[in-house]
Amino acid sequence: MAKFRNFMLLCICALMVVPALRAEHLMIIAVNDTHSQIDPASDGKGGVARRRAVYDQLRAANPNSVLIHAGDAVQGTLFFSLYKGEVEYALMDTLGYDVIILGNHEFDNGMEELAEHYRNVDAVKISANYDFSTTPLDGLFQPYWVKAVGDKRVAFFGINVNPEGLISGINCEGLRYLSAPDVADATAKYLKEVQKVDYAVMVSHIGYSSYEPTEPNDTLIIGHSHFIDMVISSHSHTTIKPGSGMDRIANADGKLIPIGQNGKSGKLVATYDLDLETGDIVYDHITVDESWDDAASRYTAMNTWLDGYRHGVDSIMNNPVGTSARYMKNSSATIQNWVSDAAMEILKELSGIKNIDCAIMNKGGIRCDMPQGTVTEGDIGSMFPFDNRFVVLEMPGNELIESIKLMCGRGGDAVSKELRATYNSKGEMTGATVKGKKIDPKKTYIVATIDYLANGGDYMTPMTRCNRLFVDTQKYGNHMLDYVKRLQANGKKIDAKDEVRIKQK
Repeated sequence: MAKFRNFMLLCICALMVVPALRAEHLMIIAVNDTHSQIDPASDGKGGVARRRAVYDQLRAANPNSVLIHAGDAVQGTLFFSLYKGEVEYALMDTLGYDVIILGNHEFDNGMEELAEHYRNVDAVKISANYDFSTTPLDGLFQPYWVKAVGDKRVAFFGINVNPEGLISGINCEGLRYLSAPDVADATAKYLKEVQKVDYAVMVSHIGYSSYEPTEPNDTLIIGHSHFIDMVISSHSHTTIKPGSGMDRIANADGKLIPIGQNGKSGKLVATYDLDLETGDIVYDHITVDESWDDAASRYTAMNTWLDGYRHGVDSIMNNPVGTSARYMKNSSATIQNWVSDAAMEILKELSGIKNIDCAIMNKGGIRCDMPQGTVTEGDIGSMFPFDNRFVVLEMPGNELIESIKLMCGRGGDAVSKELRATYNSKGEMTGATVKGKKIDPKKTYIVATIDYLANGGDYMTPMTRCNRLFVDTQKYGNHMLDYVKRLQANGKKIDAKDEVRIKQK
């Protein structure tokens, strides 16, 4: 009898302890748009070894964890320009990603090359709105992945950007895009009602906000959703600060849905602490800086392997070619002006066409800042990493006006000093001139640009309807490098006026 009483007492004590046990949590760790930032950026932030140290510390403290890369792991530094993804994709499993999705820049070298890399990556690859069935990527992706923790199940599904206007057609031939807004909440509903998951997390590469006003974004999708519980965002390079108000968006039922994004270049790592009992999510950021250097230095094998690639990068990065009069941020009007004015000069000489009216470049193609003082070959190579060519177009005035309207709608772009435009608070063009004269829709204009835009990139469809007078055969970044060298030889510095040429008025 005494033994029975003792047994019952133990049972009662156990029952009393159960409610006091900590509820199961899932730690979701995420980065986005790391853009080949293998070593720290010019501001001292980021670096792949440091990020590995952050990941490992978080996973050691949280046995229930998922590590996610939300796309654009490549393109942006010489590591990609020189080695075509060999470094970034090899590091995917070294860093221990559980889930990855595609960004638009993963397509930069075409799907065949991407498929060769992805076949060697163990991480689960997800996309719910890309149909790869007639492409080299067939069989490498699944729409979603489920993580089980105790008796709870958390599903992660991928939503990708519309390739039209962003990705060269030849690099995504055969890919069928399914509307992101149509697929997103329908997938979440299926996961909850059919697969019986407890939480549906959207891993997105369409952007917190839209670069092109007519394209959907994460906030729009959340606003029309009933079933999505959380969004890991990317593509727009937005830094969504925890507690800023940007990190909670009301869904179709008025429920506030957590959303996070970490800017770009791997300078921040996001954490989402999901309480699996209550559904509460605590979102935070960890800064990847020099405080992680000691831990990062312990990855001897990885750092030794990287040194083999760093040698090639450093040989270019350390070669001085010019001098800049000022620091120019890559998103500033100043550097956009310099690039566009340089394109005008280069193409007049290169093409032999002296009556070029203006130049239109894309601000998104300028990938890093211009330092003040010494400028190296690596700076220029990193600034213009894309495999694009200079083009001269014969543009009817009406097509030029339509192109300017598109640029006004996204808050301006990189244009030479001959072109000026204004727009209102709605992004609607209110005026446009070339060489001080109002653009005549019936006149023909000669416009310098690059083939990315001429092919309809950045949604510049009007340019696809124009006659090409000249198409170069070299990467335009090579010509920009030669231009900087000529400036230096002539005792001139890289400089431009700090003026906004397409501005709100």
